[in-house]
Amino acid sequence: MPILKEEPSLYPETLLDAGLADLPGRQWLAIYTKARQEKSLARELWRYRIPFYLPLVRKTNISQGRRRTSMSPLFAGYLFLFGTEEERIRALTTNRISRILLVENPDELLFDLRQLHQLIASNAPLTVESRLAPGQKVRVRSGAFAGLEGAVLKRRGETRLLVRVNFLQKGASVEIDDFMLDPIE
Repeated sequence: MPILKEEPSLYPETLLDAGLADLPGRQWLAIYTKARQEKSLARELWRYRIPFYLPLVRKTNISQGRRRTSMSPLFAGYLFLFGTEEERIRALTTNRISRILLVENPDELLFDLRQLHQLIASNAPLTVESRLAPGQKVRVRSGAFAGLEGAVLKRRGETRLLVRVNFLQKGASVEIDDFMLDPIE
């Protein structure tokens, strides 16, 4: 059981829903934070009411015979901000940002983030994947991941579904059965 209550990783809760991403004057930014500052930046953005998404996953460690559970960023150093120019400047004043990357294709990023959010919400054990290579594109036919699109990976004899965030060239994979997948042309 965690000692601290879970903090928001998505503000507002409807940020990834359809329609909200079309607000005028707002753009998606990929924020690369200073070392281990992702959650601190998220807390400050939440306090300023600036829309953001920080993909967090539950990690369990055993230390000195005790099981400790924490929420860790899926992509170390990255947070996604959906804001105006004033909100971008406000975020920079936190002194927790190393670099800001402008998102060239916001629709593709939003699609990727929605899928990633659904994958995290399933509480399935995820593996972070970096520097992605092209693979067979598939769509999940049934089960908890129905409707998700990704690529198939084979690792140590198991089939995994890879959901990408193409902008970062990173992704997360989860074990899945072949019969649940349909190829995409």
